[in-house]
Amino acid sequence: MASVKEMRNRIAAVKSTQKITKAMQMVAAAKLRRAQNAAQDSRPYAQRMAAVIANLAAGVSGDGAPKLLVGTGSDQRHLVVVATSDRGLAGGFNSSIVRAARQHIDGLLAAGKDVRIITAGRKARDQLRRLHATRLVETYEVGANPSLRAAEAVSAKVQEMFEGGDVDVVTLFFSQFKSVVTQTPTARQLIPAEVAAGATPIDLKGASYEYEPDEATILADLLPRNITTQIFSAMLENQAGFFAAQMTAMDNATRNAGDMISALTLQMNRARQAQITKELIEIISGAEAI
Repeated sequence: MASVKEMRNRIAAVKSTQKITKAMQMVAAAKLRRAQNAAQDSRPYAQRMAAVIANLAAGVSGDGAPKLLVGTGSDQRHLVVVATSDRGLAGGFNSSIVRAARQHIDGLLAAGKDVRIITAGRKARDQLRRLHATRLVETYEVGANPSLRAAEAVSAKVQEMFEGGDVDVVTLFFSQFKSVVTQTPTARQLIPAEVAAGATPIDLKGASYEYEPDEATILADLLPRNITTQIFSAMLENQAGFFAAQMTAMDNATRNAGDMISALTLQMNRARQAQITKELIEIISGAEAI
């Protein structure tokens, strides 16, 4: 059994850890509201863009349709974009995104597809390069606060690979923020652009519109912006989910530290009582021997 002094040192160390986890919990809670508002504010723009693309796509078909909308006609070469956070200490937040992406990648490889990977976030890079280092094309860091510039860099690389004929299908993995306790790993196909079935249609009020320039020209300009928008929205969703997961994880760690302190304190008191009892027995035995 450890001595009383050693147990006091352990209790002091756990108390110091508890202070750190409590501080991290409070910081995450303070940042969560701002990140949550940013994620929620980005959704209407992304949804409206999806509605516009759905409306324009209805009038485009054949050889004149942009490749970003209809694809290359093949699905042999896949690019998987995995977006996580740069930091950890958030429970299984990052691991759940990477796990969903890894299952998708494994399924594609089992089907004989060619797979390449781009990561946006250090945690995705660190976890995926253990098994798929040879398939990593590019890695990006998100930073403390996701920015449109970071999303544009990822989007530019994705479009460069698609236009260069290196990939046929592009899928984005991220965590969609639902609530403080729920963050759902989500896959979203970027190329060919998915025309959302649930997108709110534009109410033309019976009017017939003619586009100038034509639908294909508008889509050729709008679809690259949509890729950037989807990536940026995913980064904002990840940011909100990360702080929610970190707040929950640090709250659990603080509670566990409190339980450990109570258990160690009880153990220390028992050890101290046993030491006092032993010393009393030695004193009494010595007195009786005299």
